[in-house]
Amino acid sequence: MSMSKSKSGGEENSNMKWWQLSLFGVGCTIGTGFFLGSGLAIKMTGPSILIAFLIAALGTYFVYDALSKMTSKEPLKGGFRSYAKKAYGKWAGFSSGWVYWSSEVLIMGSQMTALSIFSRFWLPKVPLWIFATIYAVLGLAVILIGVKVLNKLENILAILKISAILMFIVIALLAIFGVIVGDRAIQYPNSKSEILPHGFKGLWSAVIFAFYAFGGIEILGLMATNLNDPKEAPKAGKVMLFTLMIIYVVSIGLAVMIVSWNQFNTKESTFVVALNAYHLSFVPHFFNATLIIAGFSTMTASLYGVTSVLVTLGEEGDAPASFSKQGKLKVPLPALFVTMLGISASIVSALVLPDQIYEWITTGAALMLLYNWLFILASSRKILELKLKEKIMYSIGALFILIAVSGTLFHKTSRPGFFISIAFLGIIGVITLIMQLKWKKSKKKVLSPWPTA
Repeated sequence: MSMSKSKSGGEENSNMKWWQLSLFGVGCTIGTGFFLGSGLAIKMTGPSILIAFLIAALGTYFVYDALSKMTSKEPLKGGFRSYAKKAYGKWAGFSSGWVYWSSEVLIMGSQMTALSIFSRFWLPKVPLWIFATIYAVLGLAVILIGVKVLNKLENILAILKISAILMFIVIALLAIFGVIVGDRAIQYPNSKSEILPHGFKGLWSAVIFAFYAFGGIEILGLMATNLNDPKEAPKAGKVMLFTLMIIYVVSIGLAVMIVSWNQFNTKESTFVVALNAYHLSFVPHFFNATLIIAGFSTMTASLYGVTSVLVTLGEEGDAPASFSKQGKLKVPLPALFVTMLGISASIVSALVLPDQIYEWITTGAALMLLYNWLFILASSRKILELKLKEKIMYSIGALFILIAVSGTLFHKTSRPGFFISIAFLGIIGVITLIMQLKWKKSKKKVLSPWPTA
């Protein structure tokens, strides 16, 4: 299957059921952002992280609701960027697409580096770049085979990831009820200082990490065009987000119940830390494997997302036309080549730059994804005839996103990422202004400002 539907054979791909899209969404959402990022968030705000997850779940639901309703009304293969373009003009589609591409490429570089570090748990002598190359090639292979294979792979990996979390929930419950005994007592948080150790500022700073755990809905929007009935996209999103919210809240709730919040860190999975006292020898190996599965599936879904966006950018004249030219492969080779080049540069940066600096860059890139979510909410106001209830919902969604973004200013490890995200927006904004001048000049003469292939 090609990355985009052909006019003649588009129906070939429109065979996904709503529950398959839900499972796909769960598969491409549960990743290292949850398995590792939740540990950092707990460190910042303690058990009140559950409030942050509820805020993020609601905010994410409102964004997806807007996106899926636009998909139901008019399925567009460019997804969110096509709706931005329809709502606000060519500049909006151009900037939205390139902001997404840039941010995902940077995030994928850090994902591949993280996967390489996890893999060295078993093979410590193998250089990181070898593992990164292997994961990049595997991800590339999945995309080249086609979306049907990606969908099946994500569904299988989703089941594995959910199974891992359910296993943790069962073990944690056995520990709470005294069936298995560790070398420390269960530590229930029972005062405000234990539930909210760093006050409301700590909670505010942690909301961004809860949103990271729900990242991926824009990819779900791109996949929604493959549904049998695109009008079922809102139902698929509701089921997916409700499932994620239950999984996240229950598992993190149990984790902060059986171990004190200050025991968590960013080097180990939240669940490994929580179960350390029970000396279950298989736990570190099992969750390390789960981290690799989680990271690989979100990386592959992101690879699909950035490549398909690059294809539609080429089709609509917002990138060189060769990016959209179909050849013998499932994906236009130039588009895939540019994406892989960007990811390679990102991996090299991740391996060469000091950890802290690259962490700032990827935090900034992740913030850029949330800026696109704001664009989705803004686009819905132009494209949909919103009822009062929807206007209130989407306004609350925008407010929650702004809370997450502004919260980064209150924490020293996140603050530089905020300013880096603004710098990226500034650069893309300047390029957009230059392109607008070209579009105005060439409007009457040429359809696309880019050279044709």
